[in-house]
Amino acid sequence: MLACLVMKLALHWQVLIGMALGLCFALVFGEVGWIGWIADLFMRLLRMVIVPLIFTSIVHGVSGIGDGRSIGRLGGKTLLWYALSSFMAILVGLTLANSIRPGRGLVMPEGVEPLTPEDLQTPSSMADIIQRLVPDNPVGAAAGGDILGLIFFSIVLGAAIGVMTGKTGDLLREGFSAGFEAMMKVTTWVIRLLPIGVFALLARAVSQMGLDVFQQVGKYVLTIAVGLTLHVFVVLPLLFSLLSRKNPIHHYRAMASAMAMAFSTSSSAATLPMTMKCLREKVGASNRVTSFVAPMGATVNMDGTALLEIVGALFIAQALGVELSLYTQLVVVLTALLASVGAAAIPSAGLVMIFIVLEAIDLTTPEAYALAGLMLSVDRPLDMFRTMVNITSDSVGAAVIAKSEGEELHY
Repeated sequence: MLACLVMKLALHWQVLIGMALGLCFALVFGEVGWIGWIADLFMRLLRMVIVPLIFTSIVHGVSGIGDGRSIGRLGGKTLLWYALSSFMAILVGLTLANSIRPGRGLVMPEGVEPLTPEDLQTPSSMADIIQRLVPDNPVGAAAGGDILGLIFFSIVLGAAIGVMTGKTGDLLREGFSAGFEAMMKVTTWVIRLLPIGVFALLARAVSQMGLDVFQQVGKYVLTIAVGLTLHVFVVLPLLFSLLSRKNPIHHYRAMASAMAMAFSTSSSAATLPMTMKCLREKVGASNRVTSFVAPMGATVNMDGTALLEIVGALFIAQALGVELSLYTQLVVVLTALLASVGAAAIPSAGLVMIFIVLEAIDLTTPEAYALAGLMLSVDRPLDMFRTMVNITSDSVGAAVIAKSEGEELHY
């Protein structure tokens, strides 16, 4: 009876109930790693649909846009939104880091191992990041999870199909349209398992996370949490209201399921199917806009990561007693803005890009790397929050762009 009642609730309420049950389950039973296979299976199902969904949705969306001028206009608006939202996130982080000063007076706990760039796959330069846009082999990019390269190829292929005329062009457009609809159906089936998946994910995460380390870096965690809260519940709603003339509360209600899923999975890419579903069915953005903006945003629009990088760099500098001048902080701002865009194509995105920011201000001592390792030890819950902020920014951008294209939203 209770299960039937829960199943009748909206999906985001089912997800929140699953999260609450997972938290209680871990607190009651302690070590619950044995249910990890459920979490892993759910994540595998999500990853299974990501590549075909991105490929079919972008090719279908871009091929239906029309001429190159329309593609260029939509792309320009998308990039402008990414730059604006990320820059605002960085300003929030910069202000809080200079006000709270989370690194001042920090005493490093024993046993923290230094984290160096050699421990991770880091890019050699920003030019290397840009070069990764173009895949050597599109099939290899899809198989290897190079989402940025896959997106680039999909846009090019969609643009080529879009300018094709006659029966061949019509057949290709109809084929990719049918493929996209089929992938949305598969995605719907996977999403129905979401409450079970987030229950297992959160139960495992809580059972594995220690709480002692949070006492050492409480001010750092607080600074990140406050910054993300201000950005997602103050800055983004203000931007949404100004640019769309709509009530942001309605938009957040429409995206509640995607926001809850992003928080529980810590993956913008894994949340992409739900993000696109909410944008199409509840927000009312067209497939033309959704298929272009959402996959690109899940890959390169990282407001939460940008905020992490600016606060993390200042946290490390303050802990080491290094006072950064206004000019140096401006360098950090610019580097964090560029690094957050390039982060998505690199494993361990947010933390890897911290090293680019530290390199830009010549803060590369063993002590700085040890502090980076300390940041990693408390990053799991912050990463969950960052992911929610990232996909919320993506959805706000998609709605704003849809409105600017003359589309009528559902609220």
